[in-house]
Amino acid sequence: MTLKGIKLRLYPNQEQQLKIKLNFGYNRFVWNQMLAMMVERYQNNPEAKFLNAFALNNLLPALKTEYEWLKDAESTSLQSTNHDLVESYKQFFKLHKGFPKFKSRKYPKQSYQTKSVNHNIKLVDNHHIQLPKLGKLKFKSGRKPVGKIKNVTIRLSATGKFYAIILVDTDINPLAKTGNPVGIDLGVADLMITSDGVKYPTIRFDKRLSKKKHYWEKRLARRRLQAQKEIAWDKHNKVIEPRELSDFKNHQKAKRMVAKYAEKIANQRNNYLNTLTKTLVAQYDVIKIEDLKTKNLLKNHKLARAIANQSWRELRRMLEYKCAWYGKQLVTVNPRKTSQICSSCGYDDGKHTLDIRQWACPNCGVSHDRDINAAVNILQATA
Repeated sequence: MTLKGIKLRLYPNQEQQLKIKLNFGYNRFVWNQMLAMMVERYQNNPEAKFLNAFALNNLLPALKTEYEWLKDAESTSLQSTNHDLVESYKQFFKLHKGFPKFKSRKYPKQSYQTKSVNHNIKLVDNHHIQLPKLGKLKFKSGRKPVGKIKNVTIRLSATGKFYAIILVDTDINPLAKTGNPVGIDLGVADLMITSDGVKYPTIRFDKRLSKKKHYWEKRLARRRLQAQKEIAWDKHNKVIEPRELSDFKNHQKAKRMVAKYAEKIANQRNNYLNTLTKTLVAQYDVIKIEDLKTKNLLKNHKLARAIANQSWRELRRMLEYKCAWYGKQLVTVNPRKTSQICSSCGYDDGKHTLDIRQWACPNCGVSHDRDINAAVNILQATA
């Protein structure tokens, strides 16, 4: 059995939308309350025992007694919030990642997670799903969720769309073995170059919609400045109900339009990467890729935007889970000198500048395409 996430587009009615947004608020409130408590507890006694999710869940009844409106929240979602907070704390102390932050209602993306308990979540038919506290909701999806439902994450995007990400425990049949290994060199001019000589082109989805996105980005900047001036005027004249940015309709419209084009660019890119990775996993049994440090490469300001558009980290993530699903193997190798060593005789010809795309080995005389030669070296390398 394998865990698999399936994304559905939800179409809640007005009443259901209100309930979803209230649940966002309930979970945000619990997160902030528990985080403030844990911070204060640590400040008062740094040697105090670390609280786990079970201990935080025991505090929920008292919190519901103090704030009665919390009883309207979906109960398992509050437990999930506590679990996420504890995991975030663990990552900070063990992996030295960022300290948990307080959540804001102004953040455009909101979400909460509900657990599947006693069949409280079920598919009614191919277009409707039953969710706790919400009832029956209409949805659309490219594929129907198959398997045992573990939990559902309800999410509101920056463009105002509602989604449900269903985690199911299901059987995934391994793909047929081909016996073929491949080395992949990641690039900028071409997204991927295989050791077989196949080049998968780069598609600049960000440039395709850049004019429309920039049109609304300019208007968003202007409308934000205008709104800020009016807010400052309200404060100076001590208006009884001072306004916020969310009260300015033109500003909110421009903000949604910018988010719309950003979302469209991301969706197109993800669709392209999903298509390519599924093709690679179907064709090869062993896939070798470079272990690139994208953060270091982004320091090159001339290529930073082009490199960010490639989404190499997302490409690797897709290959990782698809290889695990379909019984294939993914190997990462050190990219050091892969583009300067001759794949035929192993001679190190020294560092080549980026403008050199073809070069001949001075030792054996073989002419190389820089990217294909690197892909062959990656295939021949050991992890």
